[in-house]
Amino acid sequence: MQRGRRDRRTSEVVSAARASGIRVEFAERQWLDGRVDGKHQGVVADCHDLALADEKDLEARWAELEEPLLLLVLDGITDPRNLGACLRSANAAGVDAVLLPRRRSAPLNEAALKAAAGGAEGLFIVEVSNLARRLEWLKERGVWVIGADGDGEAPWTATDFKANCAIVMGSEGEGMRALTRKLCDQVVRIPMQGTVASLNVSVAAGILLFEAVRQRG
Repeated sequence: MQRGRRDRRTSEVVSAARASGIRVEFAERQWLDGRVDGKHQGVVADCHDLALADEKDLEARWAELEEPLLLLVLDGITDPRNLGACLRSANAAGVDAVLLPRRRSAPLNEAALKAAAGGAEGLFIVEVSNLARRLEWLKERGVWVIGADGDGEAPWTATDFKANCAIVMGSEGEGMRALTRKLCDQVVRIPMQGTVASLNVSVAAGILLFEAVRQRG
């Protein structure tokens, strides 16, 4: 915490931290400036790395997840900031689990966590070794796999998201891999009205996730 600040918001942060057993230290503003990139608003948190769950964790917790399930599958997002923005939207939409491939995926690093703006810590994020095999596992358990692509056969608003479903987003440049697309039960599109060919992957993920939220009431 910045030494010398006496405003209400600072006092609330100090009280909440101490109530949660978090040690609070006070330092000069210049020291805080050297610890972070950008503005810190007088508060800096020193956190442990966020640990990802594995497939055994997913299988162990599967029976505890409440239906209708809403999952987000990110097939090869390479920009950490896009990854973080997708996680932020997933948290806001109440996603039950996010699946990331162990390879061909951006790391959950400082840039990703900053873009997630606190959303990553509240998510069940699962790292999978073979995404295709895990999608088949989901389908065997009654999950409808919906992929997103500019060439999808139906607009996103014509799709039923009310049942258990996993929304699959592909990489920024290439989209979903061929095998991933083949395993989708349906591929939907978000029609473009202007001159751009596609949306940022995190924006598209947010649109689809909140269409599911809207349909589920």
